Amino acid sequence: MPGPWEFLRSTILQSCRVFSLKMEGYRSPRTGREHDFYLIDAPDWVNVIPLTADHKVILVKQFRFGTKDFSLEIPGGMLDDGDTPEQAASRELLEETGYAGDEPVLLGAVHPNPAIHTNRCYTYLIKNVIWRKPPQPDSTEEIEVKIVPLPEIPRLIREGKITHSLVIAAFYWYFSSTRSKDSS
Repeated sequence: MPGPWEFLRSTILQSCRVFSLKMEGYRSPRTGREHDFYLIDAPDWVNVIPLTADHKVILVKQFRFGTKDFSLEIPGGMLDDGDTPEQAASRELLEETGYAGDEPVLLGAVHPNPAIHTNRCYTYLIKNVIWRKPPQPDSTEEIEVKIVPLPEIPRLIREGKITHSLVIAAFYWYFSSTRSKDSS
């Protein structure tokens, strides 16, 4: 297997509110030819599985412009400048739902789409969440909070009620971590 591609150049083509589009040039280690690639450069993201003491998940339902439809998800968002992923997880949960709980526990991380995205998405579990104050969503968020028993989540995924790939990945991290603890 050839080594990594040789980086040649990077040009920002467009800077948007939540990401930049850039073109990067690389040289193939196999052929020596140069190729341009278009990348979406965004801050890292967090997803939060908020779990109440009685094993209910706090979900958010919001309109998503990419699909032009409503999406049932877990709270999450971008890291702000200076944020640690843990800080962003607690902040996003409180802002979007009004809930807060124990310290965030990292379940895992994924690259949303390594072909074109430069960032990472961290999944955190926050247990023992309780309602603290009214949500304070961003000006572009219209969020409806839903409370669902944890055992219902796999069915919601199977039935296509939860379709966001990063949310499904988050529940993979959750259910695989609890299974491995149960089997040890």
